[in-house]
Amino acid sequence: MLRLFTFLIGASTALGACAEREAAAAPPAHRPTHVDSILPRAEALRRFQASARPADGLAHGVPSRDALVHAFVRALETRDTAGLRALALTRDEYAFLYYPTASQGLPPYDLPPDLLWFMLQSASDKGLTRLLAARAGGGLGYERYRCDPEPSREGANLLWGPCLVRHRRGGRMVTERLFGLVIERAGQFKFVSYGNKL
Repeated sequence: MLRLFTFLIGASTALGACAEREAAAAPPAHRPTHVDSILPRAEALRRFQASARPADGLAHGVPSRDALVHAFVRALETRDTAGLRALALTRDEYAFLYYPTASQGLPPYDLPPDLLWFMLQSASDKGLTRLLAARAGGGLGYERYRCDPEPSREGANLLWGPCLVRHRRGGRMVTERLFGLVIERAGQFKFVSYGNKL
């Protein structure tokens, strides 16, 4: 019995050390900074914005939703990872343009800015990895896309989605969700994330 107890204590300590090493090895951009749910929303946002650069518009945005999807298809077909990342919301844009009016950051959800950014980026990174592995390179056989006909309004932002892309795969036409919501602000469009259904 004593041996079993000693073994369990040792195993628990080893697992804890492994978890700490994995957390320390994760890139800082993908880990939420200190999340304090007791902080008032305004203070949590102020602290988050203090670690970002002010943004007054969507940098490298495109002038229409159609143009955004076509740029996405071109970048995906050529495995242009930098191009794909440039079409997505940056941390600065999220801090100053997206989160302040995001429904997930308001009651009844009240997600703090660090946590919501972490969730969006995790889904986006995972989606982009899947996209590049499963659909990048060669011709996508793109035909068309469609989104819900009416956007959601959050402050100055219009959010379009979910959107589905119709393209040829294996000799037949398929319809898939290859990216997440599209944000429209002041006539410019970008992806909120690359979260997808692959």
